[in-house]
Amino acid sequence: MFLAIRDLWWARGRFALMVTAVSLITALVVMLSGLTEGLSRQSISAVTSLPSAQIAFERPGDGQSLSFNSSRVTPQQVQTARAQSGVTSADPLGIATTRATVGGSATQVTIFGVDPGSAAAPRELLAGNTVVCRDFAEEHGLRVGDQVTVGDATLRVAALADNASFSHLPVLWVPRTVWAATGGASGAGSVLLVDTASGFDRAAFDAATGLSAQTPKESLSAIGSYSAENGSLTMIRVLLIAISALVIGAFFTVWTVQRETDLAVLKAIGAKTSYLVGDALGQALLTLLIGGLIGATVAVAAGLAVAGTVPVVIEVATVLNPLILLLVVGLIGAAAALRRVITVDPMNALAGAR
Repeated sequence: MFLAIRDLWWARGRFALMVTAVSLITALVVMLSGLTEGLSRQSISAVTSLPSAQIAFERPGDGQSLSFNSSRVTPQQVQTARAQSGVTSADPLGIATTRATVGGSATQVTIFGVDPGSAAAPRELLAGNTVVCRDFAEEHGLRVGDQVTVGDATLRVAALADNASFSHLPVLWVPRTVWAATGGASGAGSVLLVDTASGFDRAAFDAATGLSAQTPKESLSAIGSYSAENGSLTMIRVLLIAISALVIGAFFTVWTVQRETDLAVLKAIGAKTSYLVGDALGQALLTLLIGGLIGATVAVAAGLAVAGTVPVVIEVATVLNPLILLLVVGLIGAAAALRRVITVDPMNALAGAR
């Protein structure tokens, strides 16, 4: 590393330029990772926290896909599901978008309608009550015992639940009768929340009920906003990481060409190729580490500054994962410049320098 550090010191301008480029790319990727996670949670957190092993949907028509919004389960399907082997509980869940009014101020929310006392319902949910997520309660100054109007029903806040969102809207748990009265349409519910034990056969369950059972993780694709947003942001992150590999590879290729005579001299006086290769990779790693740490620090500071208004999640995973990935991809890009280090011929290079 002695040669690498000395070379970087004497080429401070180029080194600073490269560190700046790596910092900007790292900051962008880390911020995008935090934004992707934040938007994802606003779309799916209510589903991932559902207390069920399987979520059963109405089978879609030809050319259509599973959807929480369009799915409907019938009372007969609920009874059939409860009779299946390995099913310990099967409770309908009604999902609808409506307006909730607090103190004369109306806002759009998603309601999850369940039967009070069922396995799927929050413990505090009773008839005439609602359980609201903390973000919604804090935004509207709600406390336990306050009233919320959902559709035409006035409900008492029974408890505050962990933050839960569905398609970027806060979730209110309500009795299923309230869901049915606020445009829940026909059917027992939108989907069926199924708890299972040993002996559960998903294929047999689907055949008997006419439904399509999915694990909570598999069901995320049935949330329209999640698939579109997550796919777009993931593609942008992949492109940024690919660009970082190209930028770093091009930079170190040019740098190696400019150092070719110096490398030839080192080889002529006995320096081993393995030493020069290790030195070049060490130089790249040092550049990536400094630039990556600066970029990650900037991204964390920016993310914390806007966390109240932008759904950015700053956690260890959203910072370290993209940082490590950029280091690996950057080293791969820098490795593309090693060919000249390995193949440089001392005699030819020195002769060409005369």
